[in-house]
Amino acid sequence: MENTFGKICRLEDVLPLFKDNQSILYGGFGGIGTPPGLVNLILESGIKDLTLIGNDTGFPDIGIGKLVTQRRAKKIIVSHIGSNPNAGLLMNNGELEVEFSPQGTLIERIRAGGMGLGGILTDIGIDADIVRDGKQTVSIDKKNYLVEQALTADIAIVYADMADPYGNLIFDKSARNTNPLVATAGQITIVEAMRIVPLGSLDPEDIIVPGVFVDYIIPSKGVDWKWVWEPEIEIK
Repeated sequence: MENTFGKICRLEDVLPLFKDNQSILYGGFGGIGTPPGLVNLILESGIKDLTLIGNDTGFPDIGIGKLVTQRRAKKIIVSHIGSNPNAGLLMNNGELEVEFSPQGTLIERIRAGGMGLGGILTDIGIDADIVRDGKQTVSIDKKNYLVEQALTADIAIVYADMADPYGNLIFDKSARNTNPLVATAGQITIVEAMRIVPLGSLDPEDIIVPGVFVDYIIPSKGVDWKWVWEPEIEIK
């Protein structure tokens, strides 16, 4: 596959990047902002034993919840699983390892991973066994903190409203949620975009994620697709 800007491709072009036992960071909150086409691609690929990292497990048939329901994950790192009873059932049956992280802490761990930091210090959960268990603590100015490890992944999947050919991204309202930080923390970042616009179309002041973090851009299958090229760029 060749195209003028290199990053724009189709779903089938990124399929070989997904493999068993990978870690995958995903954007989204309750399924909103989780890339539907990429989730379906992972389902259709048959890959399994994944470590999934994101805010939650969506719903049984919405968002990343589809992968959890189909038992494609061996471990999840999330802030909660309450909206997906299948995740709770698998956890209680010993079929799914769940690492809970307070939501703000989880987001900061992802941010730290994207910025190349080793971790963060926080006192959130220091008195809760479920949060503190097995973690290092440090004392600064007579106050104790947990050392929370930064989070990165083999692949980050992101859902954007608009992308230009360089991968500069804008998000749609609340679908922005965790996507900007997730985009920075993958060894490979794949963006599913509802619209791909020509270079120069995005106001620099509106860009949320700069293209330096983005490796691949695919048009979303979750919406009616319309190319917005002027002139049109052919993908072969």
